[in-house]
Amino acid sequence: MGAELIPLAFTTGWGSGINAYAVVLVLGLADRIFGLGQIPDALARTDVLVGAGILFAVEMLADKIPYVDSVWDSVHTVVRPTVGATIGYLIGHETASLDAAIGAATGGVTALVSHGIKAGLRAAVNTSPEPASNVVVSTTEDVAVTGITALAIAHPWWAASIALVLLAAGAFLVYKLAARIRGYKRRYDAWGERVGIAAPRTRRRPPAPESPPPRPRTQVETPVEARVERSARPFDQET
Repeated sequence: MGAELIPLAFTTGWGSGINAYAVVLVLGLADRIFGLGQIPDALARTDVLVGAGILFAVEMLADKIPYVDSVWDSVHTVVRPTVGATIGYLIGHETASLDAAIGAATGGVTALVSHGIKAGLRAAVNTSPEPASNVVVSTTEDVAVTGITALAIAHPWWAASIALVLLAAGAFLVYKLAARIRGYKRRYDAWGERVGIAAPRTRRRPPAPESPPPRPRTQVETPVEARVERSARPFDQET
């Protein structure tokens, strides 16, 4: 694989894990306008660009609504790595079959990791009560993906370096916010059960506490029983 194709596959995989439709649009429009040789011609097809544009508009809206963005991320758990692997395959397809396999693996794995980090960060953001943070984070993601993907066309190694730094920073943030993410996941699962999109969790009833063993009863003579017993004794035994 050419030296510039590896970082290009890595960068597009990173971007696909965050917003796959933005990556397709940027690459397709760049190839359509400038006729670039390093970009697969399939991405510049009219039907691909129209479909990517519509889905990009839908994602821009869904990605800025709390909790809806997490549902959207759940649906795209398969879509984003698939798009990343497909773009990586197409990037190396015109050189050799091995290059296509390496490109597909690089794009798919990077997109899967990037998607997991994005979903985790969004889960942490959704723990905040106000919706403004979702809009800010989503807009920042769209701008970053668009800019870094465009940079990868002209300077693939610079773009791949920036994408690697952002990937590592995102993983570190997910690690630091793990407690908030777990709390959000519990609320998200409960919400999914209420609206019927998630299977109900089996709740195990706590075992009943063991009752203490019965205390041995000690027989205590009442005054009446004592008098009856003394009256039944022979006279010579009484003191």
